[in-house]
Amino acid sequence: MLYITSDHRGFQLKSEIIKYLKEQGVEVQDLGPFGLDESDDYPDYTIRLVEKLKGDILVNKGIIICKNGVGVSMLANKFRDIRAALSWNPDHAVSSRIDDNSNVLALPSGFIDKTTALETVRSWLKEDFSGAERHRKRLEIVNNFGQ
Repeated sequence: MLYITSDHRGFQLKSEIIKYLKEQGVEVQDLGPFGLDESDDYPDYTIRLVEKLKGDILVNKGIIICKNGVGVSMLANKFRDIRAALSWNPDHAVSSRIDDNSNVLALPSGFIDKTTALETVRSWLKEDFSGAERHRKRLEIVNNFGQ
């Protein structure tokens, strides 16, 4: 399952991405917000997304959107097994999947246009982790850090 959420600054882009994904036949679940509310806070929606991902972290992925993508990615990465990548173009997003096995894509709605965002999402979703030994070794260090 692909989960998607945003705050008010990412609400419009989230709507465009959901429309695109559904047209492509991607199973996507919108975790809100379901209306534009300028008083909402990204932590509420980021935590909601992370909780959903924990149901099957090996299969599920998520997309989180806020103005600059930093807050949502910082919070998401505080949770074990979440590897959120803040990406703003397709090549960067692909690299985050191949090298770092990212399972959450953070998008900066204030710094990316709709066309680039849709291409970034498409590219990120079609790519898989390389599984290369050097990448697995690095992720193992990341996973065990602070334990």
